[in-house]
Amino acid sequence: MSIVALTTGSGVTRQAVTKHLQVLLNAGLVRLQRAGRETRWELDRQPLDAERESLEQIASQWDRALARLKAFVESG
Repeated sequence: MSIVALTTGSGVTRQAVTKHLQVLLNAGLVRLQRAGRETRWELDRQPLDAERESLEQIASQWDRALARLKAFVESG
């Protein structure tokens, strides 16, 4: 999306959105493509998907550990 499309009706300035998009670009979460005078921004889902998978694995490990703890406490 363009900055105009991202800011229309939001009450947020173009400068503020641009600043935030630059941070996301530096973090590898968005990509930009220039077409003439317009810059179009696109979300890069791959880094987010990779982190979600990692968090799901950690959550699963905690679920198993808590289930073992519950079984141990209830058996005693």
